[in-house]
Amino acid sequence: MEILPIAFDSLGVRSTATFVETDKKILIDPGAALGPLRYGLPPSEIEFRKLDELLEKIHRYLKKSEIVTISHYHYDHYLPGETYKDKILLIKNPGENINYSQKGRAKDFINLINNSPKTIEFSDGRRFEFGETKISFSPPFPHGNENSKLGFVIICSISYKNKKLIHASDIQGPQVLGATDWIIAGNPDILILSGFPTIFIGWRISKKALEQANSNLIRILENTKTETIILDHHLVRDLNYRKKISHVLKAADKLNKRVITAAEFLGKAPEFLEARRRELYTSRDEI
Repeated sequence: MEILPIAFDSLGVRSTATFVETDKKILIDPGAALGPLRYGLPPSEIEFRKLDELLEKIHRYLKKSEIVTISHYHYDHYLPGETYKDKILLIKNPGENINYSQKGRAKDFINLINNSPKTIEFSDGRRFEFGETKISFSPPFPHGNENSKLGFVIICSISYKNKKLIHASDIQGPQVLGATDWIIAGNPDILILSGFPTIFIGWRISKKALEQANSNLIRILENTKTETIILDHHLVRDLNYRKKISHVLKAADKLNKRVITAAEFLGKAPEFLEARRRELYTSRDEI
């Protein structure tokens, strides 16, 4: 199994787009976007250039993919205007366990792609086999905490021969025990996880919720064979994120496991462009 993060927050844009190659070519959550405002500032020119670069990369990997999965209908996780001709689409159910805005987006998306995909499967809680590759999906879990108004997401698990990847977009932590238990039961070798949105602590979300998410992450480290957790997306919009998850990092070190960003997984220096937006606006490239 080859795992290639395509676009992530640590690579410069809001995304968790990931290409996986087994005996099949699979693209997970092929979308990317920019935060509309940060520090009261719109995206910088540097961010727009990075978005163009990574969207072009997503387009290239979409063309070569046979199977495309979509965890939910936020624009950093799918591209509504893209062509999905002859693809197998495994997507979040557009009519159940979904909030109002995503329900409308999902309806528009399905109408837009019409009959061009090879097949469309609503994948919540289902399992599929393609050749030697097994793909399973969780039941819908909240986008964040139990009371989230942002809807629900489905977690994707891919197994091939003796290796398993779990890709958990936007469960933000994980904050809920159900998502934590589903990941532990899945026992992946590699886990890709959307981290806790620490920039909202004291505003939209409590410090206690962060403590619960960190506790859930430590449980995953201690109760699975997972060697590497790619922890990215919401979390790394905070330049001080490592301090906020220090107990998790210590637990990982003790267990000789890795908790790293997508950029670090690729051997690259992270580009936290959104978190650095104020700084970017002081450079000569901006005005």
